[in-house]
Amino acid sequence: MQIVDFTDAHIEQAENIAKQNYETERGFVPALPPVDQWPDFSPLAENNLGVAALDGGDVIGFLCSYGVWNNAWDIPGLRHIYSPMGANGAVPKNRAKIYARLYQAAGEKWARVGAASHGICLYAHDTESQAQFFRYGFGMRTVDAIRGMDKIVAPAYAGYDFSDLAEEDILEILPLENMLKYGFIESPTFMYKIPGDENEFLENYCNCKSIYSVARHDGKIIAFIKAEHDGQTFIQDNQGYIHINAAFCLPEHRGKGISKRLLNLLVQELKRQGYTCLGVDFESINPSAYGFWSKDFNAYTYGVVRRIDESVINNR
Repeated sequence: MQIVDFTDAHIEQAENIAKQNYETERGFVPALPPVDQWPDFSPLAENNLGVAALDGGDVIGFLCSYGVWNNAWDIPGLRHIYSPMGANGAVPKNRAKIYARLYQAAGEKWARVGAASHGICLYAHDTESQAQFFRYGFGMRTVDAIRGMDKIVAPAYAGYDFSDLAEEDILEILPLENMLKYGFIESPTFMYKIPGDENEFLENYCNCKSIYSVARHDGKIIAFIKAEHDGQTFIQDNQGYIHINAAFCLPEHRGKGISKRLLNLLVQELKRQGYTCLGVDFESINPSAYGFWSKDFNAYTYGVVRRIDESVINNR
């Protein structure tokens, strides 16, 4: 096996491997849509951050990224590199060994550009690759999951009204979205998210054409689920796909099936609008999110991350 820089000469074979890997995952997760248009692989070759594994001149694996994320997760000075879905792949034979050699070479490149945080998106049912990255010090952080638009059975609960959100009521959501962000600080999630202000919130609402389903108690919104077209993976460009980007219920109203009823309301509205599949991404380190979304969605990717010692970068 030979490890080389990823170049334009490797794109065609790398795309074929990526498509094969995706189709393998579709076999486990039928809700994943067929993909006709793949992302442009040219940037993967241009930024010189990727590597390819060759056997007799043929590409048998590749590991690339789309660039450095500065001040990642709002951590001052943290440089993060992430290889998203489709930007890495390997043939089935000796898969773990291929990924081990690929990361050894790619990790060197990523450290050279000052990235102390490394992330790689792996398919949820590719347990062989997951085990290899676990051996290399990676741990799971994020999950992408998907479902069709079939009805969700949710219990009724008196005293609550469920509806789609009227545009004139949008600012009622802002305090709840900020409560959601504050909640990420708590153990074991330990994530800091900057609360949004009114102008930023309204701009995002208009740009993303957000769709909200809400629950009210005594006339006040106490829970919401938000869907948008920004889905974090390349399947977001498929016709019929839409993505959940936030959900929250006030603590005193939890445990009553409210969020599940909201999810069903959202699914039925999206189905009426012609959508055929619904995605969500969430942190596996957030036990509430993991427990809720895993019940009605099927995972298709895991994002694994590793933080290397910054002193290694500073003394290179």
